[in-house]
Amino acid sequence: MHLQLFTNNLFELYFYSKYFVFSELSQATHAYGAYWQGELVGVLLVNMKGQPKIFNFPVISRVVKLVMWLINHFYGELSDDYDQANAEMMQQYRLRHHPAGELSFFAVDPDILGQGIGTKLLKRLAHDEPGKLVYLYTDSGCSYPFYFHRGFHKKGQQEISLQTGVAEQPLTCYLLDKQL
Repeated sequence: MHLQLFTNNLFELYFYSKYFVFSELSQATHAYGAYWQGELVGVLLVNMKGQPKIFNFPVISRVVKLVMWLINHFYGELSDDYDQANAEMMQQYRLRHHPAGELSFFAVDPDILGQGIGTKLLKRLAHDEPGKLVYLYTDSGCSYPFYFHRGFHKKGQQEISLQTGVAEQPLTCYLLDKQL
């Protein structure tokens, strides 16, 4: 996610990272982990429509809401363009597509890229949800070509520019989908 583009403050990075993970966990209907030599090296969180959430953290839910308020209050302008681009792409996408779920968080340890961890996580999801249409948001700041090599199709693209401190960060936002 390259959060370091938006702040150098380790306190902010730490708490935003925790908030983001807990926020995605609270929405997940599927959670997959991959291990390499006894270490957790990959995670895939998925939110499938109409399926029960797998985690219930009442206290963490409250913390997530509080942190979301703080982010919107103090940092809202940083994510406005990004969120708006994703919302516009989704609005157009839903005119022709009816996805069953979203890949909301997908990460593999960069030290072991190329070992097939991400592909195995996607294959496990396809095994559990065969034939279902899923989508995800990604951007040019991430390893988005990975998805194209795994059969995802670009369904939306928007160019934005994020203000990061004194610099502007150009970014291409994508909406991708795949029939599992």
